[in-house]
Amino acid sequence: MTEQMPTTPPTLFPALAPYQTGFLDRPDGNRIFFALSGNPNGKPALLLHGGPGSGMSDSARRHFDPAVWRIIQFDQRGCGKSTPNAGDFGNALADNTTQHLIDDIEALREQLQAERWLVFGSSWGATLALAYAQAFPEHVRAVILAGVTTTRWAEIDWLYNGLSIFLPEAWEKFVAAIPEPLRDRHPVSAYHALLNDDDPATRQKAAFDWHHWETGSISAEPQAGLPARWQDAAFVLARARLCVHYFENRAWLEDGQLLREARRLAGIPGVLIQGRLDLQGPPATAFDLAKAWPGSELAMIENAGHSTADRGMTEAIMVAANRFADHA
Repeated sequence: MTEQMPTTPPTLFPALAPYQTGFLDRPDGNRIFFALSGNPNGKPALLLHGGPGSGMSDSARRHFDPAVWRIIQFDQRGCGKSTPNAGDFGNALADNTTQHLIDDIEALREQLQAERWLVFGSSWGATLALAYAQAFPEHVRAVILAGVTTTRWAEIDWLYNGLSIFLPEAWEKFVAAIPEPLRDRHPVSAYHALLNDDDPATRQKAAFDWHHWETGSISAEPQAGLPARWQDAAFVLARARLCVHYFENRAWLEDGQLLREARRLAGIPGVLIQGRLDLQGPPATAFDLAKAWPGSELAMIENAGHSTADRGMTEAIMVAANRFADHA
């Protein structure tokens, strides 16, 4: 089902501070930082951030009514306040894979005693939400995805190669920053090498070059340079290193796996919220997923891009969350 969601529901809920924070200690030594907001006795809602490596967002929780939802967020391995940090070159990231993240989610669910929860994810968080829901469908009450991705190779290649046809000036700078000996590699592989170089200055420059490329395709709205936290050296280093780690390894998913296994989600209500002008996650992926997932709904937002802050995206997420608050 495809529909254009209403564009005039409520604005974001007021800024909300967590009522509890803590760490999930994992057997391999990773410590996963989590935060709980909203109603301690409310319906549990898990919010998965993008990136990989962006860390939890204060604004994301404002899509959910704090009187209704027990809002659960965590920093995925290697980013935010979780340790060890991916920006630490001594962290080889060997224990940072999609399966590790799925296991972390399930361990967090058990620790928080949330039998079934709504799962929300945007961008990379949409991929992770799908992977988790397909692994543990019995614990998923409903799903909301925005800026839908499944991290197929075609999607990765589009984002760091094919998208050049829309952003030729930025593309020229992106590939010009790759040293000549690495120019014969796919950009993801070349930046993976740079972000794992022995020289700290090389790693840091590559992190900023990576983010300068990404910033041009986040939103359908005009962008004025890097977003605020993308100007932080430590943040961009950890995030870029995690991005290349996951994309170089195809997120440890068989190509097209999440679409083929979407039938496992039959009976779980889902809303796929997709910007028509999304350059980072083109609408074809959301369209394909909606066809493969029995009972899901595709909400195509005209004139919106990849950002959940684009016109129509915020409203559509809130409409879906409010609907599930009433019926989930």
